[in-house]
This record gives sequence, structure tokens and C-alpha cells, in this order.
Amino acid sequence: MSWEFVSLQQAIDQAGSPVRLLWKPGAAPWKPPIVDDEYAGWAAEQTAWRSGVTISDLSFHMSDTFLNGPDAARLLSDVSANNIEVFAIGQAKQFVPVTASGNLVTDGILLRDGETSYKLSGVPAAQNWVTHHAAAGGYDVEFETDPDRSFTPGDPRLFRLQVQGPAALELVERAFGGPLPEIRFFHSTEVSLGGVTFRALRHGMAGQPGYEFIGSYEHHDLVKGALLDAGAELGVVHVGALAYATNGIESGWIPAPTPAIYTDPTLAAYRAGLGLFTYEGQNPLSGSYYSDDIADYYTSPWELGYGRSISFNHDFIGRDALQAARDEVRRTKVTLEFDRADASELLGDDSAYLNDYGRHRIEVDGRLVGTTFQSARIAPVGTVLALALVEHAAAEPGTRVEVVWGEHPGHGTPADADLGFARIGATVRPAPYNEYARTGYRQD
Repeated sequence: MSWEFVSLQQAIDQAGSPVRLLWKPGAAPWKPPIVDDEYAGWAAEQTAWRSGVTISDLSFHMSDTFLNGPDAARLLSDVSANNIEVFAIGQAKQFVPVTASGNLVTDGILLRDGETSYKLSGVPAAQNWVTHHAAAGGYDVEFETDPDRSFTPGDPRLFRLQVQGPAALELVERAFGGPLPEIRFFHSTEVSLGGVTFRALRHGMAGQPGYEFIGSYEHHDLVKGALLDAGAELGVVHVGALAYATNGIESGWIPAPTPAIYTDPTLAAYRAGLGLFTYEGQNPLSGSYYSDDIADYYTSPWELGYGRSISFNHDFIGRDALQAARDEVRRTKVTLEFDRADASELLGDDSAYLNDYGRHRIEVDGRLVGTTFQSARIAPVGTVLALALVEHAAAEPGTRVEVVWGEHPGHGTPADADLGFARIGATVRPAPYNEYARTGYRQD
């Protein structure tokens, strides 16, 4: 049976608006495919990356786009705010592409792995942005995308194994027979283990020190087995899908922002080339905050904390708007620490797993001051933490707020309708919440 291609633009037109297409109250939260939900239990796995050592298998849930050619660097420079001129082979960068409005497409991790070759990993929206402009702009660059394994059969092209936690470096020394070469955060080096060579990237996602090992998937079982064996005496804990989906909370990484691509008339051809069954067509919106205007869900790299990755030493799409927006940022990224009693009463007790991507209203004295982006129960903390963007006036640590918890039905119901939703008391904390991630994560 053949399926007719339905473009994102066609789907928007049929739904009536981008928000009406994407609004899906009660949508199931994302979790990585293939790996088991739990190995030691989600709470024990969260605890282990704070106090011991963990291994996470990231081989299946990220999309990878491989770019190579004489114009690869020029392409990446033209479509992102990153400084591509200062980019060593083996270095990774937080990739920051923006639209003409200066708002984020979505982020990604860009690794330079050769003189003219790069790998862009993560949510595919940034990769779609790059490959569209590569083809439309006539750049001398070849590209190929290996999608995540949510709906794609077969093995991925790469394995990706992450070791993190206070004992991560000890596990790595045991596995490799000594310390790895000295490398800075977000830099990598080639290493060998069991007769195979792959890349070691200094990186971690839970606010703890660690490495991400990346190589050909044919060596997945060998490398993973060696790392697990090396960590046995250290009590290494294998992280499952449920715990892994929550590990950006403490490090302050807001996942899956809404791409700012839905209404700009100059992006009509872009939307026509994207399918309905893509990240851009399926990433759901939900929660107690509702707006009919999709632009109200867009985010700026400035408010997400990506300022250190932005460079104005080159021309790029959205440069002027992004530069002007620096002085107009109205929201700050924070962590909300839910009151334990409220969280237990309304969201389940400490044994109840919770991971929610709803955009829930944050209020002070009944006035809207921001929205959540991800809320999750973090067992070692003993309550629910939420990553949020709030007005500057509400961003001071210690500020008391209320989170309005519920699912707005969407179009046809006033955005500010009193729907009787529960209110959860919360205290504003810094983002990152984890002290090491906040103070020492990037110091080397």
C-alpha cells in the first residue's frame, strides 16, 4: 500500500491553525524507544547518577545527520548563530539555528569529526532546517540522515553510550586501564577498547561529570559490555527509558521547544517540504496554558540560556532579529520546586513516576508570569521539579508561585477560562538546579 504525502502546510490548513494541529491534551510523554523502561527502578536510577555511576544507552532515540563537503562549514555558518570559524576537529557545540524572527528552530549537538565533515544529532527539526537550506541554497555538501528508531526498523548507524555520575571517571579508568587523555568539556578524542576505536566526548546530561562514547553500531555490544563489566564493582546502574527522560531537569536543559517555523510566509516552501508525520507535525502541545497564537509558544535562545553559543561575527538567518532581541528578553529560565505536600496529594506520592511536558500556567497572586516546559518527579529531591520560563520579576530564587495543573481543552474555550484546575505551590530555584551543573559543569 502506498501512502500519499501530506505536508505540514496542508495539515495546518486542514486543522485551521498550527495550534489546532498540535494541541493534544493528555498526550503521552515522550520516552526513548528500544531500551527497557526500568532496570533497577526509575527512582534508583535517578539516585545513581547523583551518588554513584550510571550507563545510559542513547543509541536509539536521536536522529543523526551527517554532512560532508567543501561548503559544509559555510552552510552551517549561514543557518545558525554558532561561530563555525572557531571549531576544532573533535569539538562539539550546542547548535543554535533561528528563523528570521530570531526565535529558535530547535537546538542540537553539532560535532566536527573531520576537516569538512560534521554530525548534527538530537531532535530532527534542526536537521531538517539544515538539509532544507543545503538543498535549496546549492551548497557543495553531501548529507544523509539516520533517523531515530521510534518507527525505523534495523540497527542505527552509531552507538551512543553515556557514563555519568560521581564515580564515572573511576569506571572509565577501570575500563580503559587508566585515565583517558585530558580533554575539555564538549571536546572529544579517539579511544580504543577491546580492539575497536571510537570517540569519547566529555559530556553529561544529569548535571554530573561523565563521557559519551560514540562509534559504529557494530561495536555496540562489545563496548557496552566492557563498560558494564568495568562498573560492576562500583555498582553501576543501567538507566532505563523512564529515568532517562527526566535527566535534563537538574541540568537545566529545556527539551523539545516549539520550532518557530509555522507562520512566517517566507517559510511556506519549507513547510510544504516537511511531512505531517515529522517532529514539526507531531510534537504535541498541552497543559493549562493555552493560546490560539502559535508564536506565544516560541522561545528565544537568549531566554533558554544559549547566549554563550551565539556569535555575531558572521551573517546568518535571523541575525538582526536575534541581536535586537538581546535587549528585549522578558523571561528567565528557572527551576520550580513543587511543595511536597501538594505534589503528593495532587500528582501521586513519592512512588509515582511523573514526567510531563505540558505548558502549565505559572501565576503570582492570580497573574500569569510564565509557563512550565517539563515537570518530573526527581526521587533524590523528594518532590517534583519543573523547568520553566518566567518573567524577570518572578525569577528570583525563593519567589513563591502557583502552578495551575490541568489540561485546557483547546480552541473554542477562552484561554483564561476558570476550569477549576488544581493549584500547586512551588518555589523558584536556579536553573540548573544541580549545583555542579550550575557552577562547575563547563569550567574545564
